[in-house]
Amino acid sequence: MQVTNAQSRPTRHGVSKAGILDTLAFLKDVGLPTFSKGALIRRRKVVDMAERFGLDDKAMRRMQKLRRKYGPGLLILSVPYRNQIIALSGEDAEEILALSPEPFKLASLEKRSALDHFEPLNVLASHGPERVDRRRFNEEVLETGCPVHSMAPTFRAIVEQEMDVVAERAERNGELTWDIFFEGWYAMVRHLILGPSGRDDTDFTDLLEKLRYRANYAFLKSKDEPAREEMLTRLKAYLDRAEPGSLAARAAQVKKTDITKPEQQAPQWLFAFDPAGMASFRTLALLSAHPDYEQRVRAEIAESTGDPAPRLAFLRACFLEALRLWPTTPAIFRESTRDVPWGEGTVPANSNLLIFTPFFHRDDERLPFAHVMQPEIWFDENQRKGLSLVPFSQGPGICPAADFVPMIASMAMARLLERADIRLDPPDRLGSTDRLPGTLNNYKMKFTFAPRPVMA
Repeated sequence: MQVTNAQSRPTRHGVSKAGILDTLAFLKDVGLPTFSKGALIRRRKVVDMAERFGLDDKAMRRMQKLRRKYGPGLLILSVPYRNQIIALSGEDAEEILALSPEPFKLASLEKRSALDHFEPLNVLASHGPERVDRRRFNEEVLETGCPVHSMAPTFRAIVEQEMDVVAERAERNGELTWDIFFEGWYAMVRHLILGPSGRDDTDFTDLLEKLRYRANYAFLKSKDEPAREEMLTRLKAYLDRAEPGSLAARAAQVKKTDITKPEQQAPQWLFAFDPAGMASFRTLALLSAHPDYEQRVRAEIAESTGDPAPRLAFLRACFLEALRLWPTTPAIFRESTRDVPWGEGTVPANSNLLIFTPFFHRDDERLPFAHVMQPEIWFDENQRKGLSLVPFSQGPGICPAADFVPMIASMAMARLLERADIRLDPPDRLGSTDRLPGTLNNYKMKFTFAPRPVMA
């Protein structure tokens, strides 16, 4: 929702102050479990614990209790040093996102302290002229707003080549596990972004992963500056090489200035495909548990035969549903640059605002489809308005890869579905499809993998 003038602006709910006990309850049920899982890279043991103990369901119920007590507005937590504010209504959350980067900038103190570990000059850590320039560069490379990238036929050939390797490994293994899938997935990502010479450079992505683990601690852990410089230097070499058919080659064609810093933008492209792999694996689980939707997806794939760059709109909608049901970006941050009137209250300057996406995506007090798979909602923008369903954020700060990532993910899933019948093992892994679990641990999922004849 883009705010254009005072007449079109939605009514803002008020601003309340949480008591100490409610603040502690929020930190215990929402803050600690969410950030313990890892904001920049997931900690497998914590994800497993979250699934076993239903921690995401508990977090949603805590948010509902806070809304019932304080109303559907913004809530200032009782914490020292810096105002921490949470949104309790989808309308307020959407307006905060629409009013970025002014007066709600994306480069919050908390976000900058994390990104400093591996991409301190990334667009997400930038404000003012630097952000404008770097945002332009990212949008032009990733072709933000275009459902099908201009290099889609080239990328599809790479995706199918790499997913064929995954399929062959799964066939030999007798099942498709997360480790088989993700190893092949990141070979695909390196091939797409860095070029053929980067396909097998696991040392490079291991180095990036090491820095992302440090970034989980933000300002609580010192920067490993030598490792960061090594990673950025190696990445710059790939970008300078600009191998044909890679995203690096596309980046080489885009205008740059002295402040663009392409090597500081590209880590985010690689990073974005980590949660995309998680969402893709979960999408395969959803399709396995919903045969009608799987049949519709297979029909769409069959209809796309011969199309070098199919849109695969329904498969993308299923991918977005996996992101709605199990958000890979559970916390969206903004920072107020000045005092902002809000209803009958005020958002103080230099406040950190948190939009807790699982609350809005799975709020069964407002969404009749909260806990079920319903990909149809992604074809009806009016049905989603005011609900803050934001798998890739929203407004001027929407993820520049909001089209690119679903395109690649749908190509990858389509190839695997062409290669095999993929079934959850055990079949009841998701429990009841009438109420899907609040957490789904992709690391412990696996599928039976029954080969199909490969279509020419």
